Amino acid sequence: MKGTKQDLIKYRLQRARDTYEDAQILADKSRWNSTINRLYYAAYYAVMALLLDSDLNPTTHNGAKSNFSEYFIKTDKIPMEFGKIYSQLFTWRQKGDYDDLFDFDKNKVLPYFTPVNDLITLIEKKLDI
Repeated sequence: MKGTKQDLIKYRLQRARDTYEDAQILADKSRWNSTINRLYYAAYYAVMALLLDSDLNPTTHNGAKSNFSEYFIKTDKIPMEFGKIYSQLFTWRQKGDYDDLFDFDKNKVLPYFTPVNDLITLIEKKLDI
């Protein structure tokens, strides 16, 4: 089943919200590496909705990060602080998923909940969804 562009944007934003909730569940269990993964993906799905709205469709995570920076951060459509947060989560998600003998802790992870939620909310408002 293929939906409209608007359907896909709404779907990605709902995935962002659902994945954010998943991060909260994992944090409650002190699963910090998995929490970082879910926080990154929550932001990623929201960013992908934003990119799609502008007819940008990167095929890689790095492409999404580059497009987000070029078209939204550098143009001041989205505040720079969110570009920094997204880039940090991008790096940490890879570290948590692929590096051996590396573990996040509560103090590193918990401060990212509010900015990720704020980014999703900002994108929802920009897209009027």
